[in-house]
Amino acid sequence: MASRFFPPAESADENDMVLVGGRLNSEWLLDAYRHGIFPWPMWGDWMPMTWFSLDPRAVMPLDGLYVSKRLKRTIRSGKFQVTCNQAFREVMLGCSKPRHKGDGTWITSGMIKAYCRLHADGHAHSVEVWQEGQLAGGIYGVSIGGAFAGESMFHVVRDASKVALAAMVSHLNARGYQLFDIQQWTEHTGSMGAIEIPRSEYLQRLKQLVDLPVTFGNELAPILP
Repeated sequence: MASRFFPPAESADENDMVLVGGRLNSEWLLDAYRHGIFPWPMWGDWMPMTWFSLDPRAVMPLDGLYVSKRLKRTIRSGKFQVTCNQAFREVMLGCSKPRHKGDGTWITSGMIKAYCRLHADGHAHSVEVWQEGQLAGGIYGVSIGGAFAGESMFHVVRDASKVALAAMVSHLNARGYQLFDIQQWTEHTGSMGAIEIPRSEYLQRLKQLVDLPVTFGNELAPILP
């Protein structure tokens, strides 16, 4: 089914941009994710929203997660406690903090408001990693049928984001998801098994999954068997 608000994702320009403008609300966001498009603010809340569909697209194969022996020991040690959907806004705020001094952030106040609304409506979800009652890291994203679009993750304690990613993959597998989109490949995600696929392949897979009756739930599945 064609998008209500966007041109086809395949029409993206040489910078992978699909559209400038539109509204940052639940209706627009859900339509975007159903069609392989996501918002990526380029100029902050005071300028029109920009929407992208990347080629290639990074995905985390749900059967291809690599967890090192050291990370397995960390997970099983009890150093961290892991939950889901307990601190969505706080995870977004953690992800919004610049990674390095002088960096900006694309997770604007408008983005936080819009995704918190998606969370309240049951479409956006988070995994939180805690240490001694303090938020040590986390990951959040959007659920569309049998696909999950990971948006961002963060850590303030070593390995916390890796634990969050491992927990998310285990949970998505347990709930019946078939595609974990992470948008852009990084060395961090690549070290855990992330790959890139052509946008055309991603869109074809997404089309087959968006209407599956898959739900995220609020009870986190075990991270490791």
